[in-house]
Amino acid sequence: MRTSPFDNFTETTSLQLLNVDLLSSEHDNNNIIINSTSFMQCSQCILDVNDDPKITFDEKGICNYCKSFDDQKTRYIKEGVEGEMLLDEKINEIKKAGDGKKYDCLIGLSGGVDSSYLAYVAKQKGLRPLCIHFDNSWNSELAVRNIHNIVHKLGFDLSTYVIDWEEFKDLQLAYLKASVIDIEVITDHAITAAIYQIALKHNLKYILDGQNVVTEAVLPTHWGWMIKDYINIKSIHKNFGQRKLKSYPFFSGKLRRAAHNAAIEVVCFLNWIPYTKKEAKKTLQEELDWVDYGGKHHENTWTRFFQVYILPKKFGVDKRKAHLSNLICSGQMTRDEALSEIATPPYDKALLEQDKKFVIKKLGLSEQEFDKIMSEPVRSHKDFDTEGSLFHYYPILKPLRPLWNFLKSIMHSNKVLLIALLNMTLLMGLSTEVFVIEFN
Repeated sequence: MRTSPFDNFTETTSLQLLNVDLLSSEHDNNNIIINSTSFMQCSQCILDVNDDPKITFDEKGICNYCKSFDDQKTRYIKEGVEGEMLLDEKINEIKKAGDGKKYDCLIGLSGGVDSSYLAYVAKQKGLRPLCIHFDNSWNSELAVRNIHNIVHKLGFDLSTYVIDWEEFKDLQLAYLKASVIDIEVITDHAITAAIYQIALKHNLKYILDGQNVVTEAVLPTHWGWMIKDYINIKSIHKNFGQRKLKSYPFFSGKLRRAAHNAAIEVVCFLNWIPYTKKEAKKTLQEELDWVDYGGKHHENTWTRFFQVYILPKKFGVDKRKAHLSNLICSGQMTRDEALSEIATPPYDKALLEQDKKFVIKKLGLSEQEFDKIMSEPVRSHKDFDTEGSLFHYYPILKPLRPLWNFLKSIMHSNKVLLIALLNMTLLMGLSTEVFVIEFN
């Protein structure tokens, strides 16, 4: 899976999209280069204008994503004594809240490095988590073995949330036919809803998650979509789906209110301890018989195929560039090492062909049908209803969308007009979220 979807995680949000645009406008006055006509690549990481046409660079050639990493590191990473004190304080809170209960917290366990190492840390700290694995029917055999080894050796209980395959297949097909970039959002959204449902069921106040800045803070904003946007999921499925979604877990307003009222808190321990990918893998291999998958999020067959075939071929996106850039920013890899790795094929050609045949067959498509889907023009998630969208709440305004898009193109380069529009939005009594979503 990709980055975690909870409130205090660094997921791709519309607010972050707006922040990037505001930064670009502000940096115009500070020797920031905005380049959309010639090739430029960051002098620190390996992202370039092909990854994001709106990427910006300072006078040293360092991009806005590297600067965003530094900002997130300052805000979320707690090192040394401060990190130890914060971790110990939260551990004690969790244990106290779990008195008299079978479990004191939840952990979403994919079998990947981050969630597996988080489970290991939880055991070392004496916590009693219920591990939740979300099965979307695409688990690799290796992932199943790794998860079994982890819970068995740590002595944790495992609850597997198995989604209805026919419904989920229909939803995946709908997203493929819609030609939007973030097909993975339907898994991440369901994981979010499922974990909160289980937390409420067991009256647990804490969800532990492996999201962390040092390996997952860098991602071009337009490569993803808002994970909590159930309106967008329903809209895309309404246009392209064929089955009724009877059991798919939506993170609805009702569920959000219930989670808020229950004061459920998401905790990201990995931001408070020394965490490096290499050392984490070594510990997992030595202590839990964990086996590496050979790539980030390759524990899931669909995600592996999506990242190494569909994203590059249809959307021109190589997610390795973001993952490797993040490791450069956190000092876990040099730029030269990243450039060398990105020059190699993402994985074995024979395995790619094997995965392609498996995916096409599992989705019930012919090779010709799949190729046709791959050749369809790319569409934006905003071509469909979105949560918080002005056009969703006021459908009568939809004919004005082309005019609105034109005005946005003008305002993107004019900070004065941007601020004036924000003020007008507030005067109209609309939330800033509506403004943020519509402006981007």
